[in-house]
Amino acid sequence: MKRFLSLVFCLISLVSFSQVQKDYPYRGVPFTQVKLSDNFWLPKLEINRTVTIPWSFQKSKETGRIKNFEQAVAHTGKLCTTYPFDDSDIYKIIEGAAYSLHVKYDAKLDTYIDSLITLIGKAQEPDGYLYTTRTMGDTTHPWIGKVRYEKEHELSHELYNMGHFYEAATAHYLATKKRNMLDIAIKNADHLLTVFGPGKKAVAPGHQVIEIGLGKLYRVTGNQKYLDLSKFFIDCRGQRKYEKKTGEKDATVWQTGAYWQDNIPVTQQTEALGHSVRAGYLYAGMADVASMTNNLEYLTALNKIWDNAFSKKTYITGGLGQAGNWEGFGPDYELSNHSAYCETCAAISSVYWNHRMFMMYGDSKYIDILERTLYNGLISGIGLDGKTFNYENPMEYNMQKGKLSGENKRSPWFGCSCCPTNICRFMPSIPSYVYAQKDNQVYVNLFMSNSTTLEVLPKENVTISQTTEYPWYGMIVISVDPANKNGLKFPLHVRIPGWARDEAFPTDLYRYKDKTSDKPSINVNGQILEYTIENGYAIIDRAWKKGDKIMMNLPMKVKQVVANEKVKDNIGKIAIERGPIVYCAEFVDNNGLTSNLVVPENQNFATEFQTNLLNGVMTLRGTANALSIENTSSVSTKNQPLVLIPYYARSNRGQGEMRIWFPTRIKNLEIMTE
Repeated sequence: MKRFLSLVFCLISLVSFSQVQKDYPYRGVPFTQVKLSDNFWLPKLEINRTVTIPWSFQKSKETGRIKNFEQAVAHTGKLCTTYPFDDSDIYKIIEGAAYSLHVKYDAKLDTYIDSLITLIGKAQEPDGYLYTTRTMGDTTHPWIGKVRYEKEHELSHELYNMGHFYEAATAHYLATKKRNMLDIAIKNADHLLTVFGPGKKAVAPGHQVIEIGLGKLYRVTGNQKYLDLSKFFIDCRGQRKYEKKTGEKDATVWQTGAYWQDNIPVTQQTEALGHSVRAGYLYAGMADVASMTNNLEYLTALNKIWDNAFSKKTYITGGLGQAGNWEGFGPDYELSNHSAYCETCAAISSVYWNHRMFMMYGDSKYIDILERTLYNGLISGIGLDGKTFNYENPMEYNMQKGKLSGENKRSPWFGCSCCPTNICRFMPSIPSYVYAQKDNQVYVNLFMSNSTTLEVLPKENVTISQTTEYPWYGMIVISVDPANKNGLKFPLHVRIPGWARDEAFPTDLYRYKDKTSDKPSINVNGQILEYTIENGYAIIDRAWKKGDKIMMNLPMKVKQVVANEKVKDNIGKIAIERGPIVYCAEFVDNNGLTSNLVVPENQNFATEFQTNLLNGVMTLRGTANALSIENTSSVSTKNQPLVLIPYYARSNRGQGEMRIWFPTRIKNLEIMTE
């Protein structure tokens, strides 16, 4: 019955969606309209602006990424870097820098960006083609083929580069109102129209993102052909025919495979498969096209894929991608802790995808996943110094044969530095996820100190501001100030996070071990509000007057999480959360080891905010039983203090063991004795 009702709801949602205008019915409020004053997020965005972006430009120069463009201008040279997609790193840094220019203007940065745009324009070929490796004349790399787009269906990344370029170009135009980068993008997109499309070359891009980029270019230019081309690329998946060679028997259908999400047409896909970043970008691109064309087949597929991904294949941090050898999804419920890959780029793609799903349906479950990913699996990819990074984000590091498992040391850069540059462009966009609107309805999705002014009705503005110390404390004050002195009537939808409703996860993949009786409290102007929840939101529909204040208190209890019993790696184990934050034990605080810890279930954790630790974090303190193995026949345990820190802050104090999931009994402890 539950499955039947879910299907009915899905069908109703699809029908409702088909009746709205050709765009997302719920529209996110752009970051340009949200001014942060938040103690948690603002310092992180400022570090990104002052450290991460300059650092990334510097590393791009040191590693030859910029030189690749200089050589393309000269039409001579060899690829300076390892991969032909390294062009995209420059584009992503420019995108982040453009966002930052809008937040805080920097004339020196503006001039430098323009110099790079000029260089890129000179590297573009007369017909609009832009791909430095081929233009400089180096066709020796095994990924690129001898002619243009020959290996686009696999690894050339020609269209991938352009997807990121379009995103950067539209961001730069919207932030600065300058067309210099946008015109280069339009010239390239017009070139693509001469090569790809019905009756022309048909190919499913080997690495998705061109679909998102073309959608953004369409929104800025209004050129329908760009949107049509985005859909064309999506519909090419699962369609590529095997090219018959001389002497072969009758050809069968040849497909690139599930790694590329190219095994079957997208409308027939029901499972999250293959490379997780490629997948996330594809699903975000499908959502964009569906929103602008009312494509119900895409929406049906997206709902099924989302259900598979977040019911069976997501880590507690929101991380996606179990398998490191193909950087992607594994079988259902195979969520290994020590080998979890969880690429930082996959977390970013998940945020893009889930935000788009929210904008389709207005359901807070997508924001619950977005928030979990944002506070845990995503910002864990950037060090507190702003210039060291994690590509992978596993659930534990263990000592094995004298060496630590996994990527346990942050790096200043990588040969494949997609994650650092993705962080560059993502961080300044965080304010764009705070609010949304549908008609005259306003949605408060995330909680951070900020202010924004919105047009709720034609020529009727309202300023909404938040004051909070979230995620450490659950008190949020929301001020509502209509410009009209007579007030303004509209419904305000305030999200009640799943964790505050005793719902650890919006599917049955994770649940809280024990239920609590505490309920979030809301009062308006000091009067307690009896509210109902719809799609995860408390709806406050009233005539708002200047000075109105909402005070919401979300109970910040320390909670134990258990996984679905089908997740074999977590049988007999618990994870610890408080609010939106997932906690871990790190070697520094726990006598040098975490793989030997057994955490009893029946204990209370004490909370302590430590201003001078890890740029200021809330720590949890409890007790654990530490197992000691002196030899194969001598095992002892001792009781010791247990200190937990937010998972995102791990790996900032050297190398050592770390874990999120704790056995509650010795029999469930897996100790490495080699």
